Amino acid sequence: MREIRPHKPLHFLILGIALVYVAVLLLAPIVSIIQRALENGFEPVITSLSEPNVIHALQVTFLMTLGAVLLNTVFGIIIAWVLTRQRFRGRRILNILVDIPFVFSPVIAGYTLIVLFGRSGWLTPTTIPIVFALPGVMLAKTFVSLPFVTREVGPVLATLDTEPEQAAYTMGASQWTTFRRIVLPNIWPGIMYGVVLTLARALGEFGAVSVVGGGIEGKTETATMFVFRALNDRNDIGAYSMSLLLGVTAIIVLIVMRLLRRSVVREQAAYVNHSG
Repeated sequence: MREIRPHKPLHFLILGIALVYVAVLLLAPIVSIIQRALENGFEPVITSLSEPNVIHALQVTFLMTLGAVLLNTVFGIIIAWVLTRQRFRGRRILNILVDIPFVFSPVIAGYTLIVLFGRSGWLTPTTIPIVFALPGVMLAKTFVSLPFVTREVGPVLATLDTEPEQAAYTMGASQWTTFRRIVLPNIWPGIMYGVVLTLARALGEFGAVSVVGGGIEGKTETATMFVFRALNDRNDIGAYSMSLLLGVTAIIVLIVMRLLRRSVVREQAAYVNHSG
């Protein structure tokens, strides 16, 4: 698309509308959180984030997020491979099902997990509790962040030429060796970008986690649920401090996403030029 520098009144009007919209909905809340959290300096923030219940909430958040990222990375690559390289009945249905977390309400997703794994549920486990326990929190985070690796890896796989793979098979290489040495290096930027998106989505999840986990302090409470509880308890400094920490984490994730996106674009351009 051809870039146009604003020089007409209409162009400046549209630019102004875009800037005001972003400032009101994005910049103003961020600035407000930073200002409220740091109005008395860094010491109250550090003290608040050092409390045992806060540390536990952060541990639960990052451990469950890591579990969701690992699961969705492995199975996301498998699903992307199946959708891209195989033709079978029900493929379109599977392709649609992958996108369900994009349109499914997180609260309903949490309730669905209760229906499946709760007391008298369809798949109620007899040994490991899931509902109102950490496994349920991880399942909720996994569900809401499921599509990202698949949707980032799939298009990259679709553009790869299969001739190098066929040549490797002809030379006696196994499927795993061919995937590891030929396919994986080419789809690695897409995997990493999908992982970052999965991390960002799972890290900030609230609705599904609050329903299936219950937000039990010291047990299943995550960072986002701590913010919600702190606001209800009039613990403003705690809410602002945790929000500031999550905001900084989100900004770091955003920077990594931008860097990885550039890497993906460069890899795709290099591959197209090499193929041409």
